[in-house]
Amino acid sequence: MADEITSLLRDWQGGDADALHRVFPTVYAQLRRQASALYSGNPSPTLQPTALVHEAYLRLGNQQTPWQDRRHFFAVAAVIMRRILVDAARERGALKRGGNTEHLEIADTLALLDQKGVDVLILDEALQLLAEVDPRQARIVELRFFGGLSAEEIAEVLEVSAKSVHRGWALARAWLRQYMAGSGKQ
Repeated sequence: MADEITSLLRDWQGGDADALHRVFPTVYAQLRRQASALYSGNPSPTLQPTALVHEAYLRLGNQQTPWQDRRHFFAVAAVIMRRILVDAARERGALKRGGNTEHLEIADTLALLDQKGVDVLILDEALQLLAEVDPRQARIVELRFFGGLSAEEIAEVLEVSAKSVHRGWALARAWLRQYMAGSGKQ
């Protein structure tokens, strides 16, 4: 199946517009799982997981990215889903912490944080700061948390060992826990 997705992505890149429509049903289930993993039983009333996948699909369709393979596709999808969630949170008026801030429930299956109710805007802010300190760790979090990629898949995307990904994931989780527990104070 991975070869089929890669082949369709390359056909699409080569000008076969129909290839995008053929690849979508193949990747839809995984994109839907990624989106569903971002919610824990209490999804945002303005952006359901299905809507997130469809919005991501529309944005992916407008990408002029030279697709390398399916992992690259899902890595780009992770970035796009993150941007969509952040934009949606901002649109709902969640510009400040507290008050009327609406929290998106993030599935704890990825064990990013021990708590529920992660504010997407705070997480995005934390990831931006982490990227200044260690861009690779921030990318690992983005690919795993928003993209649902395994350590092995992330290792291939980043061209590092799976052991480096595991180490980076552990360090990034600790850094994010500290940052978010202090509500942005380090």
